[in-house]
Amino acid sequence: MAKKGGAKESKKREKKVRKRKPTYKLYEIQGEKVVRKAGWSPKLGAGYFLAEHKDRKTCGKTGYTEFKKKEDKK
Repeated sequence: MAKKGGAKESKKREKKVRKRKPTYKLYEIQGEKVVRKAGWSPKLGAGYFLAEHKDRKTCGKTGYTEFKKKEDKK
């Protein structure tokens, strides 16, 4: 007999491969110090970095967001 309302086979999706920013683009050397280019989270302080997006900077832990200013297009 045929199955009534049987379970369907599930399709598995392929995982997207994320491109990571190279480390040399995240830090800058000034004299003998290594300086982080991205800002710190103002709510949590030093040690919690803001993630860089095209139009904003965000904190992954608190959700704090700073929007970048739009430049005039001519």
